[in-house]
Amino acid sequence: MRVTVLGAGSWGTTVANIAAANAPTRVWARNPEAAREINEQHSNERYLPAAKLHDNLRATADLEEAVREADALVIGIPSHGFREILETAAPHVRPWVPIVSLTKGLEQGSMLRMSQIIEELMPDHPAAVLTGPNLAREIVDGKAAASVIAVRDLKVAAALQRVFTKGLFRVYTNHDVIGCELGGALKNVIAIATGMAEALMVGDNTRSLVITRGLAELTRLGVAMGGEPATFAGLAGLGDLLATCISQHSRNRYVGEQLGRGRSIEEITAEMHMVAEGVKTSSVVVELAKQYDVEMPIADQIQKVIYEGRDPGEAYTGLRRRPAGHESESG
Repeated sequence: MRVTVLGAGSWGTTVANIAAANAPTRVWARNPEAAREINEQHSNERYLPAAKLHDNLRATADLEEAVREADALVIGIPSHGFREILETAAPHVRPWVPIVSLTKGLEQGSMLRMSQIIEELMPDHPAAVLTGPNLAREIVDGKAAASVIAVRDLKVAAALQRVFTKGLFRVYTNHDVIGCELGGALKNVIAIATGMAEALMVGDNTRSLVITRGLAELTRLGVAMGGEPATFAGLAGLGDLLATCISQHSRNRYVGEQLGRGRSIEEITAEMHMVAEGVKTSSVVVELAKQYDVEMPIADQIQKVIYEGRDPGEAYTGLRRRPAGHESESG
């Protein structure tokens, strides 16, 4: 199986590096210099400093060249550019090739998941997602981790599972594409809230409260949108949420910490060269919560801090003032 990964950021490069150990793999980099570095130096210093990439991994800055012979196409493009890249690539992709999304976000405006965009633009291709507690730096360094490949056809899932399993990186299969995809997108908003808690020094009990009630929020919305409850207790839900909320490598947690220190979202994102999907997802989540009539008080406060300028301390005070009902029902 020939694999192509679109996107040479930290996670796209890491997934391509894994696949290169199992199959001929090519990664598409928007920047020709980045492609040249991967080919000649077997490194990607901008996104994965000091990491040695697999000798068999090849790179190109030519999108058509990257996709035309692929037997599996993996897309590691941020949500705001996902549709454009897929539209450009689609005419050059061979029939029936599975399309795997690595993107943990939702499209602004349409509020679509990435697999829905794949199904809209390339309806004859199996749409899959690879998701879980996957911090790129740790995985490229060879530390133990696990992920989930979710696609409705479990035979396709099994074939992709073999491509992405390497060493201490274990990949499970799942049929619940909706649940796995939503778990990966929604947890980023909760991670911003956890980062804010860290900066505000509200205490470990409060951070635990935010993570736990955040899981309840994303589960309620995820189930309302068609995901299965058990998925949100697994790697794509709780696992990914914990990793993103507690890790110093987490971009979304970092955004929350900086917000908690009084910096503006414009200032924070301007200095980052990697995308924190929770920033854009927060506004989409609030709209979806209204649409599905689901209470999401944490997500609502994060949206107000990011887009309405609410003070992070006031946001936490507002959360503490909410009346507590039955744990399984109340926000």
